[in-house]
Amino acid sequence: MLAQPRIVEEIKTRPVEIGPGLSVGGLEVILMAGPCSVESYEQTRAAAEAVYQSGGRVLRGGAFKPRSSPHSFQGLGLEGLKLLRAVADEFGLLVISEALAVEYVSAAAEYADIIQIGSRNMQHFPLLWAVGETNKPVVLKRGFMSTVQEWLLAAEHIATRGNERIILCERGIRTFETATRNTLDTNAIALVKQSSPFPVIGDPSHATGRADLVIPAARAAIAAGADGLLVEIHPNPAAALSDGEQSLPLAMLPYLVDETKRIALAMGRGII
Repeated sequence: MLAQPRIVEEIKTRPVEIGPGLSVGGLEVILMAGPCSVESYEQTRAAAEAVYQSGGRVLRGGAFKPRSSPHSFQGLGLEGLKLLRAVADEFGLLVISEALAVEYVSAAAEYADIIQIGSRNMQHFPLLWAVGETNKPVVLKRGFMSTVQEWLLAAEHIATRGNERIILCERGIRTFETATRNTLDTNAIALVKQSSPFPVIGDPSHATGRADLVIPAARAAIAAGADGLLVEIHPNPAAALSDGEQSLPLAMLPYLVDETKRIALAMGRGII
């Protein structure tokens, strides 16, 4: 006789409000899309317009870029944040951008609606404490060599400073596999939904490192229970100054929305 499966009682997700009438962790899957790096006004505006026309509500973009090579494009800095804010306001979008260090938190809080902590900074504790002392929603990316437990404890560092508006982001982990940039850990998405009150989103762009795999990985993330997606798009990926190989052309964004909406509807959810 087969043993009965153990039923785990899930902890109820506590939605995080990111803007008026818009929360991550509710019935709607929230799409956050935009370029890896802010390169110019024209590029950023084109991405913002694509997000708006696809029904998205959040523009992502990197102003300060932590690159493995110091010789790679490092972002436009404060000017990039200002560009993001300007084009987002034109289309009525929210902004998510990364705070690279403690000294950049105030600027990120001024120009962005959501502060992102990147994978490399998941255990940069002074930075976690600094964003924990703001009232801004924080997207905390999982370190690419970090366990789920370490990820959740990093979130607690933010929460202990008073800010519980935390959104976790599974962005892929480093494994022995070399066919893709990282390995999307859908197990972690499902586990976090059971063991933490924080919403969790998926980043299929960094998880795969390949534009042709972004949409399948996005579908998988939503099927595992993700409350949102963080996706890289670019007007001309071949000419992108960073991560062009994993960026979707703008024309592919409606297809991504359509494909992921099918999965969301099957889960009793929508996507915006």
